[in-house]
Amino acid sequence: MFYTSTRNKNLKVTGAEAILKGLSDEGGLFVPTTMPTLDLSSLIDAPLSYRNVAYEVLKLFLTDYTEEELRYCVDNAYDEKFDVPDKVVMKETKGDVYFLELFHGKTIAFKDMALSILPYLMTTAAKKCDLKEKIVILTATSGDTGKAALEGFLDVPGTGITVFYPYGGVSKVQELQMVTTKGSNTKVVAIKGNFDDAQTGVKNIFNDSALKQEMKEKGFVFSSANSINIGRLLPQIAYYVYSYLYLVKNKGLKAGESINVVVPTGNFGNILAAYFAKRMGLPVDKLVCASNKNRVLTDFFEEGIYNRNRDFYLTNSPSMDILISSNLERLLYFAAGESDEKVNELMKSLKETGKYELDEKMQNFMSDFIAGSADEEETLAAIKNVYETEDYVIDTHTAVGRAVLSKLEGRLEKKPVVIASTASPYKFAGAVIKAIAPEYNELTDFEKLDKLEILSKVEKPLAVKEIINAEIRHKTVCEISEMKDVIL
Repeated sequence: MFYTSTRNKNLKVTGAEAILKGLSDEGGLFVPTTMPTLDLSSLIDAPLSYRNVAYEVLKLFLTDYTEEELRYCVDNAYDEKFDVPDKVVMKETKGDVYFLELFHGKTIAFKDMALSILPYLMTTAAKKCDLKEKIVILTATSGDTGKAALEGFLDVPGTGITVFYPYGGVSKVQELQMVTTKGSNTKVVAIKGNFDDAQTGVKNIFNDSALKQEMKEKGFVFSSANSINIGRLLPQIAYYVYSYLYLVKNKGLKAGESINVVVPTGNFGNILAAYFAKRMGLPVDKLVCASNKNRVLTDFFEEGIYNRNRDFYLTNSPSMDILISSNLERLLYFAAGESDEKVNELMKSLKETGKYELDEKMQNFMSDFIAGSADEEETLAAIKNVYETEDYVIDTHTAVGRAVLSKLEGRLEKKPVVIASTASPYKFAGAVIKAIAPEYNELTDFEKLDKLEILSKVEKPLAVKEIINAEIRHKTVCEISEMKDVIL
């Protein structure tokens, strides 16, 4: 299995090389040259194990890794740091709707599912490629990737990590999780801008050839832990495969019958992983792309026009407050018949005008997807409804997915539905309390965490307990224009 770039089809690299580089030299994203086929029947016949599913998925994409290397990566990533036996939980609710809880890792968000394994994939790749330089991980975060990446690369030999996040643009718990991070190789920086500014700044650093040369001469190379890195994206495929196998083995779904999948997403990586799973043969009917008030993706799928020239909203689902969805570029590559020329044309238009428009053929290619959005009030209403009808508490991002499903149910065939539940409600306790018990709105942030423990009947996760009295270690705040200087 080889990888090429969405902007340079002549490029051909191994999985290890793609993971090490993160982003292609001309700014493109790595994509597999062929999509492998999943042997679903053998997985159904085998005992259900998340580790095994992850290995079976990754071995199809990372054929340059030996079985021993991949097993090492999988076994060390998905260990006792997760607080449930099989790493994820499927929570059944009325109407054949299942919440796929992806927040049982160390930082209580779905990013743990991929960022627990990325450091192992990357350090293994460094050995395979005989890399001498120290790997400098650069990451922009809208709230969750940052802490998960910091934990993943914490004191990993031969690596250093710098995380940029939007100042004032993440929840209190998200910010505390990041700025209290320990480790001798970690750096957390708040930027005076939004996530798109942070992400664009990181991409510009990646594309600065003079800076890369200067860093190389000093013994450093850049790589990424964002989902622009194919090593971040591929492990996410596993949990969609796992959820399907769970339904077959435990809920009477017949092998081969399809399901619908709902994914709250801003940067498009999480739903792209579900799309890859479908391309591999997982029986998925519709991929429901759920956006918050920043509905750039909803408008894209409805109109065939991507237009970031609009107001940017800070919402109660901050990890989705994004107007530039990086991973969409990979989907565009496939929709364009794997034409790097077309992708370059669209990305040039996005850079110069802030928008691009699909032709009819590309728009028709998107028929696997259906999109909708939910504003803040609809998000809170969904949290309240699930709490009152199911005695179950969901976070704001998961609630966007649930609200959009309610809006679109009439356009979906009746099938089991899996909603990607992307974060613990404890990460967004303020908004959750506002939804289910507004009489406690005046409590402090930490008092709300205590109240949520009572209301949800779920103990505070260790990740939350640890930050309450933790020392704030990272205090740097910079302008967008100073990001390069911070790195140097």
